[in-house]
Amino acid sequence: MSKDTPDTRPKYADRAYRSVAGIAAGVLLLVLGGWLGADALVRGSGQARAIAVAALVAGVPMVVSLTLRPVVYAGEERLRVRNPFRTIVVPWGRVEEIRAGYSSEVVTEDAKYQMWAIPVSLRARKRANRRRDRAAGGGGLFSPSSRTALSDPAMRRPGGTGAGDLDPSAGDLTPMADKSIRELRELAHTYADREGAQGPVSVRWAYEILGPAIAGSLALIIAIAVG
Repeated sequence: MSKDTPDTRPKYADRAYRSVAGIAAGVLLLVLGGWLGADALVRGSGQARAIAVAALVAGVPMVVSLTLRPVVYAGEERLRVRNPFRTIVVPWGRVEEIRAGYSSEVVTEDAKYQMWAIPVSLRARKRANRRRDRAAGGGGLFSPSSRTALSDPAMRRPGGTGAGDLDPSAGDLTPMADKSIRELRELAHTYADREGAQGPVSVRWAYEILGPAIAGSLALIIAIAVG
């Protein structure tokens, strides 16, 4: 599309991709850690309280970073990947490939970046293939779904693209992460030529997570050593 041609493509709000299982695990761990920490502060001695406080300061940022923080935002001009300890912004024009092998990745000319918010699950892909086999009335290596998987370039990569839970929609046997990767590929293809989708890749470290986690870890080591 030339610069003089008006862009008539529809505009959409950024799409967000998260791991529901990760969020649930994070909330559970935070509740459990808060309950144990509060119990130690109320019933513990001075040294136990110091250890509990240091453990909370070190542990809470780590739990948040690994479970609640990861998300992938896909807009019209760029892909923003928020991983546990850094945020990567990739303009669509710089995207070479979006793939899912043993992990979901966005590949640029110079580097590749994992997308923690779209985890890969080999078990979910196998489960989806078994359901396709049953739906097709067959099974085994030469069943219709197996032939489809073998003929799909994405499925021939180690680990395939299967991840996440199966889509609960009736009749849709595609794992949710497969659908997410497919959507991201379509967005990259659609918006790669936009004028605003050009520019360098930017990476920012999450110092708001790293700072408290490191300080809490040092305090925990000191509290245990003194005790």
